Amino acid sequence: MKIVDHKLQSAKWCPSPNFNERPELSEKPINMLVVHNISLPPNKFGGCYIEDFFSNTLDCNADPYFQTIKDLQVSSHLLIKRDGKIVQFVPFNKRAWHAGLSEFNGETNCNDFSIGIELEGADHIAYESEQYAALAQVSKALMLAYPDIVTERLVGHSDIAPGRKTDPGESFDWDYFKSCLIA
Repeated sequence: MKIVDHKLQSAKWCPSPNFNERPELSEKPINMLVVHNISLPPNKFGGCYIEDFFSNTLDCNADPYFQTIKDLQVSSHLLIKRDGKIVQFVPFNKRAWHAGLSEFNGETNCNDFSIGIELEGADHIAYESEQYAALAQVSKALMLAYPDIVTERLVGHSDIAPGRKTDPGESFDWDYFKSCLIA
């Protein structure tokens, strides 16, 4: 995988308006990767609802659950679908709105220095091998492009927002994911 101008060349581009400028990278370099999960509606996979949600074009009448999220303006940098296909919403050098209120090792506002990757999934549903493979490939490319991202700074949303967030959930196999990074 290749990153050019802060975009993953193999990803489908689906621009989101839900981002802004990062602080000066010399002050806070990109040094963390945050793994999330999302399914819309909850626990259902497929379709374009996630892409629509992150690009603020979700038809809120398509499912009753969508009324509960209609006013949110959020986006990750990337989405990895169940089949391993990747969608990019925000260039990596921009601050995507994925982490919310967050803290890691005394550093607050994790959006300032992190890259957010959503896996199409749910806390209690196993992820697909294609997703782990894509996540490992993307992570290696990001670690090469942004060398301050090291293995110890590959975290879950639950690690930076404990008590508020649970994703990627108990179904995410961290050991397996990290073994894929070596392969």
